[in-house]
Amino acid sequence: MNNPPALETARLRLRALTETDTDAIIKLFADPAMTSHFAVPLTEQDRVREMVGHRLSYDGPAGMGHWVIERDGEVIGLAHLRPSQELPGDVPEIGYYLARAHGGQGLATEAAKALLEHGLVGLGLSSVWALIGESNVASQNLVRRLGFLDVGGGDHYGSGPHRVFVALPSDHGRAHHIELWVPDLGRAEESWGWLLGELGWREFQRWPAGVSWKHGATYLVVERSPALSGEKHERTAPGLNHLALHVESRERVNELAAKALEHGWSPMFADKYPYAGGDHHYAAYLENADGFEVELVALPGTDVTRQG
Repeated sequence: MNNPPALETARLRLRALTETDTDAIIKLFADPAMTSHFAVPLTEQDRVREMVGHRLSYDGPAGMGHWVIERDGEVIGLAHLRPSQELPGDVPEIGYYLARAHGGQGLATEAAKALLEHGLVGLGLSSVWALIGESNVASQNLVRRLGFLDVGGGDHYGSGPHRVFVALPSDHGRAHHIELWVPDLGRAEESWGWLLGELGWREFQRWPAGVSWKHGATYLVVERSPALSGEKHERTAPGLNHLALHVESRERVNELAAKALEHGWSPMFADKYPYAGGDHHYAAYLENADGFEVELVALPGTDVTRQG
């Protein structure tokens, strides 16, 4: 079912496409310029109805789908972010159409930017792709302005040569590092060092009072600082309560939760494992000897189903 979230920009609102939008979409695509780069133009009403029906039947990953673009309550365009029908691996692909009467005002860029940020930041996608016809220079320039990279070309959508573009996440706004002051460096290394190593972090820096591990652009520090004012971390006091880290699968969560007992961690909320965070949140909650809590969260859609 097509049910993506509404997205707001300075001048536009992108909301889920519904059946009641059909007439407005037919009106949009009555202009041949809307589909001038298609193999078969969508000016015929029956073709547009079929296209809208296909989009309404979308049944892909949550958060993606098909939107109408509104300005002051008027439908002025159509957009999508969904697994590609052309590229392998179900990679997410972006697309947009804007009525010619609203062109030249930066509105297509505004809508595409909102979709891109929704995908890379809101949904945490590893990439967003765009396929644009070789002759569609305006759209190629648009995605380049948004940071897309031209990575090749090929024949797609039955309408001849296309350029293939990809956008990757930026480090802007991401965590640079997290620093934990600990009462005992050896105990911290035993628990945190083992766990982070299992999750793909690698030792980054070491000095007499501390050590850090890095994953991508982010690193985590544990330090027995000389400025430490106490000997115990209290997670229920104001300050850090816990860290939550992604795990590749539910099976891997189970494996780590079991092995963690040998590396200075104790289970929390064991009577509710693995659904202490809710029926749709598969996670292990662990506490180390110094009172630090970590939550290991299975990526959505992974293996091991709930029994009973």
